[in-house]
Amino acid sequence: MAESKRILVSLPNTLLDEVDAFVNRCGMSRSRLIREAIGEYVSHRKRLERDEKLIEGYQLMARINLKWAEMCFEADNCQQFEYEEKLAECE
Repeated sequence: MAESKRILVSLPNTLLDEVDAFVNRCGMSRSRLIREAIGEYVSHRKRLERDEKLIEGYQLMARINLKWAEMCFEADNCQQFEYEEKLAECE
């Protein structure tokens, strides 16, 4: 394991009792459980932050894409109207 530092963590007695029961069943140390739990928590939070940024990005792009679609739709309608006028002139 990489270089480590000791920290002091305060837990309510009920949570510590649950931790102790869990580590005894699993045959691991409190330190290992806490390391793994913190690692999982940090990974989870990073995923949530990434997902939030993706959602924001998709929402921003949706607004931009809608504006472009509206502009292009309007331009297509104008071209269609002009095309139909020219066709009517040929008749």
